[in-house]
Amino acid sequence: MKPVLPLFALACAALPSLASAVIVDGVLSPGEWDGARHVTEFTQVQPLTGEPGSLRTEAWVKATPNGLAVAFRNVQPAGVPRSAQRTRRDQMGQLDRVNVMVDFDGDGRTGYDFVVSLPGGIADEVITSERSFNDDWDGHWHQATSQDDEAWYAEVLVPWHVAPMAKPENGTRTLGIYLDRVVAHTGERIAWPAASYQRPRFLSDFARVEVPHYEQALLAVTPYVVVVNDRITGDTDVDAGADLFWKPSGQFQLSATINPDFGQVESDDLVVNFGAVESFFGDKRPFFTENQGLFDVPFGAGNSRLLYTRRIGAPADDGSGAGDVAAAVKLNGSLGQVRYGLLAATEDGDAGRDFLALRATRDFGTHDLGGMLTRVDRPFLDRVATVYSTDHLWTPDETWTIRSQVVASSVTQAGERSDDLGFQSRIDQALGNGWRQQLYLLHLGDGLELNDIGYLDRNDFNYLRYELARREDAPPEGSRYASYETRWAASVRRNDGGLAIAEAAAVQRYAELRDGGNEFWDLAAFTPGHDDRITRGNGVVRVPEKLYLFWERSRPQRGDWSLYGYARATAEGLDGARGLGLELQFEPTLHLGDNLALQGSFSLQHQPDWLLWRGGNQLGSFRADTARIGANLQWQLGRRQELRVKLEAIALDARLRQAWRVAPDGEPVASNDPVPDFTLQNLGFQVRYRFEVAPLSDLYVVYGRGGLAVEDGSRPLAELLGDATSLRDAEQLLVKFSYRFAN
Repeated sequence: MKPVLPLFALACAALPSLASAVIVDGVLSPGEWDGARHVTEFTQVQPLTGEPGSLRTEAWVKATPNGLAVAFRNVQPAGVPRSAQRTRRDQMGQLDRVNVMVDFDGDGRTGYDFVVSLPGGIADEVITSERSFNDDWDGHWHQATSQDDEAWYAEVLVPWHVAPMAKPENGTRTLGIYLDRVVAHTGERIAWPAASYQRPRFLSDFARVEVPHYEQALLAVTPYVVVVNDRITGDTDVDAGADLFWKPSGQFQLSATINPDFGQVESDDLVVNFGAVESFFGDKRPFFTENQGLFDVPFGAGNSRLLYTRRIGAPADDGSGAGDVAAAVKLNGSLGQVRYGLLAATEDGDAGRDFLALRATRDFGTHDLGGMLTRVDRPFLDRVATVYSTDHLWTPDETWTIRSQVVASSVTQAGERSDDLGFQSRIDQALGNGWRQQLYLLHLGDGLELNDIGYLDRNDFNYLRYELARREDAPPEGSRYASYETRWAASVRRNDGGLAIAEAAAVQRYAELRDGGNEFWDLAAFTPGHDDRITRGNGVVRVPEKLYLFWERSRPQRGDWSLYGYARATAEGLDGARGLGLELQFEPTLHLGDNLALQGSFSLQHQPDWLLWRGGNQLGSFRADTARIGANLQWQLGRRQELRVKLEAIALDARLRQAWRVAPDGEPVASNDPVPDFTLQNLGFQVRYRFEVAPLSDLYVVYGRGGLAVEDGSRPLAELLGDATSLRDAEQLLVKFSYRFAN
């Protein structure tokens, strides 16, 4: 348990006349921060040396009736270049910036990260599961920066209504607080306290600070209207809806939406996916990101989770297009030590689905207990799916963290019922001197069904993984590394019937470099085994050994350029390691002044042995080449306007090497089946103008165009890529206006 700092509370309580005197203008005016806690104990956490930072950093923290106020003074003399590039929201990059992270209940379950860069850019994120950051959420808070020859300054005010929080005792509230400052030129991170998201425990290591308790109510309504002109059909549609947010106290928040805004101004990156696992996308719809941290319950590896809000309004079960969400409501609150949440949504039409999620958690000191229930009614499929989950977190001391979870599903479809369960346990131990270890166990039953409302990349799976890691934060003086962590891992994979999928060994290194950039490399080798997913239920395929190598490097801005690139080599086909393919990607960014940046992206991939499902128990090995180009222009027209132009084009040429049939024993047998070569072209293009009328109130004008073409045959890659720009399956002009009315 971190020490509580009662002097801060006493100081704030003793100076009520000054508590509301903070003016967020980026200027630390005389007397403005009197009575605040003055923080000077900043240390290096990146690299994680624990030594004082190379540049003096000090902060002031103060509870006021209007919110939690924080100020920074960041000494940065002329010899240390300052970043001046303006960015759009949530697009920080390697910039001089400060982070204010707050756990409003001080229980290590949910935190909020508020980021401000020197040029005035902002980002905000929700932190769950100790160190999982999600930037889909956009909160309403205040910030400003200024600078002089010696230092730069930042002021932040976070309203109390920004997050739900439990009712405090004795008129005071215990917060978890973490403050840091990043120096763009060197990549150094200087923080108070000396916590690091590179450790298994991060949220729990925040400093505990006792502050006076303030209540702040809020009622906000955000109506919106969207006009869409289809440039192909000539049709024009007008749509409207509204989001409502009501917080009478910290212990209760209600969000509701009618005909919710579906984030039409956001464009997903292009993804080419021929695999058996669906692609995962984030959700930027305001209703589904507001106060969502309680529902963010991971289960399984990667992006797997119990609630995947993109299911709500996803393509309808009758194939008629996207589901039309009529209304949704969300409750967040607390009763004593119990935090609870409810999310319900309903879609229009005979095929409309009904979604429900319930969540509750309770903190018992070294133990945290949570439960979740989800239910989806899909009338077109005559299907009702219910999922139950219990999760437990145990932190017996500062070296051990043990997370366990049991999940059960019950699905009734057309009168038939199917039940199954899964469980996972993740055990982390800090060994000292930079060493740590982790043991992870996962079981997913063959009949476990989460994807009616959640995201699970596969079921019928058993996984055991052991990882040993060592962090080095004091490399030799001449090393190119400022710090690095190396991880060694071994794992075993089986399906629920005991079939060996693969064993694997891997080694990874993540490093911070002395030039302020980052480097990551990963090497993994898999034993021969079986692929029980590729044929979509039409047989299990014996596969040879696999090999995976990956390297990436980023370099912050030097002069007018910042750079990023990666190389990936994979062998995943029937040739085993002999069929090693290669992908190269290079992303330079040209900074044309402080407000304009142009990023290019160029990628080439060669796959000499690409194994694809061609229907039934038929497979094809292809020799494939892929080219991708991208361009992204970001122009900040002052603090309230921005123009973004985004282009992505993909071309793929796949030529058959050999057709295969899967024998009953899983052996691939060469066949003469007529499997054609094929090509793919994909285009995404968007021009987006945004004008911020007021906080969380915007006018958007968006032009978008895109297309996808898959054809039999083979063509030169350059020709395919050039022709991709002529694709026009969809083209539209959109105007959207939203305005937030708040008390």
